[in-house]
Amino acid sequence: MSQVLDTPPPTAPPTDDGLAALAARHGLAVSGARPSLSEYVRQLWARRHFITAFSTAKLTAQYSQAKLGQVWQVMTPLLNAAVYYFIFGVLLGTKRNVPDYVPFLVTGVFIWTFTQSSIMAGTRAISGNLGLVRALHFPRAALPISFALQQLQQLLFSMAALVVILLCFGVPIAASWLLAIPALVLQSTFNAGVSMIMARMGAKTPDIAQLMPFVLRTWMYVSGVMWSIDKLAKGHHDWPSWVVPVLQANPAAVYIDLMRYSLIDSFHASQLPHHVWALAVGWALVAGIGGFIYFWKAEETYGRG
Repeated sequence: MSQVLDTPPPTAPPTDDGLAALAARHGLAVSGARPSLSEYVRQLWARRHFITAFSTAKLTAQYSQAKLGQVWQVMTPLLNAAVYYFIFGVLLGTKRNVPDYVPFLVTGVFIWTFTQSSIMAGTRAISGNLGLVRALHFPRAALPISFALQQLQQLLFSMAALVVILLCFGVPIAASWLLAIPALVLQSTFNAGVSMIMARMGAKTPDIAQLMPFVLRTWMYVSGVMWSIDKLAKGHHDWPSWVVPVLQANPAAVYIDLMRYSLIDSFHASQLPHHVWALAVGWALVAGIGGFIYFWKAEETYGRG
């Protein structure tokens, strides 16, 4: 009887509020919780050396098994340009009425490849690196950003070949070549933003990586990589009035045309869409900032499930 009387009454289990207060009192936090946006940016900046080293290592390893090694960084877009020249330039005759068609085509292929490769790499940035994501704690945006940086480094290697092609086909060096620098900065920002959007989508639905080649191929065909949007528009007066402005405002076409305008003296300002620099800045800001925030909002979900 005394044992029954001495038994303490059962206590109610602690509530969620009580557990939260207990954790806060002892400095505990939710594992993998999403930090604030400003803190997230600070964490990314603190890991900037990891981002650059990771992108460089991935670039070095990309062709490590090939006998020609890093030469393929230049050969791949050049071979693509050769195929497009034969099909579109020769067989379909798109080189007619396009001055400096080879520099025009090669510039388009190189700049488009930069965007295409960045988006494809970004799509697999999380789903293809789950071991790293689950093993280490770091801002996950470092992965799509590093892949975009890897593609920028690859483009810079290719630009050396592009300069040689331009000079071989009689395109003179001009002060306008300096405009390629801000154009590449804006395109890189756009690519990184879209890469982060696709990284979040690919992390949730890995099968999207199988669909992206078809989407990107369609995007390439409407972006004026192999043909001139300006020349095509002049030959189709029966088109609705909105078609040409939409084609010209396409972000891939904007950055391709800006690079052509910067590097090829026969590509004139009249072939650019109105307010082209405003379009380039706008696309970079919308994709860069919007893509970063969109990716950050799902930070705590990456690598789970």
